Amino acid sequence: MGLTSGKVLALAVFGAMVLFAVTVWLWPNLARNTWRAILGRVGLILSVQLLVFASVGLIANNTFLFYGSWADLLGHQDGVGVMDNAAAGPDVKLIAKQKVDVPGGGTPHIGGEIQKVMVQGEKSHIASPAYVYLPPEYFQKAYEGKKFPVSVVLTGFPGTAENLLKGLRYPKTAWMQAKDHKMSPMILVMMRPTVVPPRNTQCVDIPKGPQTETFFAADLPRAISSNYRVGTKPRNWGFIGDSTGGYCALAVALHHPEKYAAGVGLSADYKPEIDMDSGDLFHGNKREEHRADLLWALDHLPQGNSSFLVTTSKKGEGNYRATQKFIAKVKAPARVSSITLDTGGHNFNTWRREIPPALDWLSSRLSAN
Repeated sequence: MGLTSGKVLALAVFGAMVLFAVTVWLWPNLARNTWRAILGRVGLILSVQLLVFASVGLIANNTFLFYGSWADLLGHQDGVGVMDNAAAGPDVKLIAKQKVDVPGGGTPHIGGEIQKVMVQGEKSHIASPAYVYLPPEYFQKAYEGKKFPVSVVLTGFPGTAENLLKGLRYPKTAWMQAKDHKMSPMILVMMRPTVVPPRNTQCVDIPKGPQTETFFAADLPRAISSNYRVGTKPRNWGFIGDSTGGYCALAVALHHPEKYAAGVGLSADYKPEIDMDSGDLFHGNKREEHRADLLWALDHLPQGNSSFLVTTSKKGEGNYRATQKFIAKVKAPARVSSITLDTGGHNFNTWRREIPPALDWLSSRLSAN
């Protein structure tokens, strides 16, 4: 049974309830001051607490999808990581297909399709899974042979790509926005920023380590363009993410205007956080450390022809002041837009409010040709 399975959660909750009842039943018999009775009381209390904590943790994980599997939780993600064959070229290998959670979702030309793939990078030598949302128009005869704009979509850390399908509902939202003629049909490439789990590389090229920036800036566009009907010009490509994924979206769009025309940061960070999950990202290279600080980069490096959208909240969001600084520092030819909510925390509820207008904004900055 998988980590996110309802059966696992039900077993944990049922086990906690049963053990609690057993504890109440046996407690009078364990009231003596013998060492066996004391160990029995301690053992029952710890066991009940363990199952209660496990139940709460499973409920939180099923809600926010921090980890998608037991292997993911333990940091052993099968089939993900650095490629052994350095000579291998960019490629996208199809793993599975699934329907979109919309009316007619089982029929691609009505509801579109989600493909789970493995993306292999030529320059970075990184292989990472992704979900590719293809809109209904991709399968319709009227659009046969036509290209589509595409946006890379990243979740935060330590979230999983499934967050983007289930928790944040990107495919469903894109389908609805296009159906209501608020945005053009768009391909979404949904991933997590942690392409070499469990390390939080934060889209940085680490000296003698994972080349995550290269993967997103060079390998991913090339691989997707080689396998789907999308263009290779900057105006064909956008980037959107939340939290750490939002930092990646802004950083890659800022540093690589030759690849991405637009970047959206939902509750984004503006510089990498160095901690136990990231390890040493720069190994003393101050130039790269400064470059990774987006507020420093806007002041000291040339700004390309990129568009940015940043979101924050006046209350409940920790990046409000940094977001105002980012907005003030963007200069022509770059452009910046913003969404500022009165209240909204660093969570799915806030991002679900921001995603529809963010996708509309992205669509207005991108083109299929």
